[in-house]
Amino acid sequence: MCRSIKTLREPYVPEVSRADIEAAALQYVRKISGFRAPAAHNAAAFDAAVAAVAEATATLLDQLVVRGGAPQRPATEG
Repeated sequence: MCRSIKTLREPYVPEVSRADIEAAALQYVRKISGFRAPAAHNAAAFDAAVAAVAEATATLLDQLVVRGGAPQRPATEG
């Protein structure tokens, strides 16, 4: 599942932008929902899911410690 979503943690990506996180979240929600673009009556649920996945992803990346280093901090702008 979601094989084309790129890895967003060190050592694969030295810096993660908010755009990277949001693109991965969008791709994940598209895959799970089966919709590339939702119908108007599903747009709010779709957008909320993308935002929730992006936030969870940012939290995860913020808390990960890779190879005994400091936690990775995703960029807030990008």
